[in-house]
Amino acid sequence: MKQTELNDIEEISIPKISDPDGRGNLAVIENNILQYKIKRVYYLYDIPSDATRGGHAHINLRQSLIALSGSFDVVLDDGKERKTITLNKPNKALLIPTGIWRELENFSSGAVCLVLASEVYDEADYIRGYEDFKLFKNT
Repeated sequence: MKQTELNDIEEISIPKISDPDGRGNLAVIENNILQYKIKRVYYLYDIPSDATRGGHAHINLRQSLIALSGSFDVVLDDGKERKTITLNKPNKALLIPTGIWRELENFSSGAVCLVLASEVYDEADYIRGYEDFKLFKNT
């Protein structure tokens, strides 16, 4: 199996339809803009600004994160290097492949993070300890 790296992470533009009468925008997410079929949708909200979410990687699950409201940082780690991406636009999705450690932090007031997952919840798919993640990446 190919080991994923930070350069496998993609920022995807979600098609936006602007109302000609100035009544706002509509964003459309269909499976053809993602690289997988959506099997689970959930969202995070009312997160204190000093809280950290995530802190895990997945063996099989891929997911896309979208800042529906506000902003937050996504710290990504492939076992060799780390980078931080700020999400703050509801028409941008961050596609995270398998085998990438992620942490979400620096939530603004009113931030909402939508998650589109390729699989249903399966605790066995989670790598929750960073040392276990490093062992997984080195196998």
